[in-house]
Amino acid sequence: MSRCQLVIRAPRAITSGREVACSIGVTDGRIVAVEAYDPSLIGERTVQLDEDAVLLPGLVDTHVHVNEPGRTEWEGFASATRAAAAGGITTIIDMPLNSIPPTVDVPALEIKRKAADGQTFVDVGFWGGAIPGNREALRALHDAGVFGFKCFLLPSGVPEFPHLWAAELEEYLAVLAAFGALLIVHAEDELAIERAPSAQGQSYRRYLASRPRGAENVAIAQIIEAARRTGGRVHILHLSSSDAIPMIRSAQQDGVRITAETCPHFLVFSAEEVPDGATAYKCCPPIREAENRELLWAALAEGVIDGVVSDHSPCTPELKRLDIGDFGIAWGGIAGLEIGLAAVWTEARRRGFPLSDVVRWMAERPARFAGLQRKGQIAPGYDADFCAFAPDEAFVVDPAKLHHKNPITPYAGRPLTGVVRTTWLRGNEVLDEDVPHGQLLTRGGA
Repeated sequence: MSRCQLVIRAPRAITSGREVACSIGVTDGRIVAVEAYDPSLIGERTVQLDEDAVLLPGLVDTHVHVNEPGRTEWEGFASATRAAAAGGITTIIDMPLNSIPPTVDVPALEIKRKAADGQTFVDVGFWGGAIPGNREALRALHDAGVFGFKCFLLPSGVPEFPHLWAAELEEYLAVLAAFGALLIVHAEDELAIERAPSAQGQSYRRYLASRPRGAENVAIAQIIEAARRTGGRVHILHLSSSDAIPMIRSAQQDGVRITAETCPHFLVFSAEEVPDGATAYKCCPPIREAENRELLWAALAEGVIDGVVSDHSPCTPELKRLDIGDFGIAWGGIAGLEIGLAAVWTEARRRGFPLSDVVRWMAERPARFAGLQRKGQIAPGYDADFCAFAPDEAFVVDPAKLHHKNPITPYAGRPLTGVVRTTWLRGNEVLDEDVPHGQLLTRGGA
């Protein structure tokens, strides 16, 4: 074989769903060979991994709120993508809201792309938004390369991104189905939330009652039936209610085009351990009970839930109202982009899952669902995106050492296992670089 530009010799690597020893050849940023672990593969440069590290494909996080432009004090492309790289993530897809303007038409998409250009340390794609009044803009956004469209079924938390009513959901899904676009949905029912108790105060139990499982269940039932009637493709964001799993399973078996994700915080934490007043844990939908958490793990193992993504939704300390600990007025969002791999691995190993399962949930399946054809696997033809992960190395989360902009996270002080030592993007090491080499992705290519 001709000489490669880079060869990584890995005593342990996850490829084709299993852990093997192999040598990986890279040329022009692509994997050109995955061969036996021996010196026969020659590179202009060779990296030899230690025995205690496992080479993983770069993770793919399809649910990140970068917030730039408009709310860059919450987060920005430079800080978010540094955090992603430090967590072994080499591709993110940015959500259309919390930035100003939201990504609901082509001019707004161009504004966001200009804001990101030249400051991303990993590859970045963009979701579009589906809001009342922008139905006619959807096809142009699709043609401009967004990966799909996000909507809410209740107020989003920011006034510039209003929600769709239940009747509009089916109307918009029919429009998207006509040109094969994906609708991703924040699935909580507005009426169910309005009828629930108030979240005001420091009690986490009270906050949990304000976002009941039933609100998710009703919304997901509506989404399933809309997808069934229109033939559209839908994806349930940040699933937290285990009650909805049988509905999703049944719909999948019936041929409804539906997938679902969950998040590390739903797999790690439980409502029973959230202290009153600890608003760093507030997210929507909320962290639920331990029994519910274990059913989410079972659905992941079964494949009803397709993958695990961060829903990284940071804000400033002032908006989290850490001073008074009021769940009713604090911003709802978990900052965990950099910590997700270690958090999920820590809990997965405790339950007997191998590292290859974590790779499937956090790299392969998110890439597949988003249509990223060259991401999420170590295989010839794929981008040379990797991370060297030490699965037995332990650490304690120190918010001051994390790369996202504001040092707030519910993982603070939590012992975790698994450390990312090196991240490569198209064959280039990312973590120690000051020059960003990330590309802006469009659906189907860069």
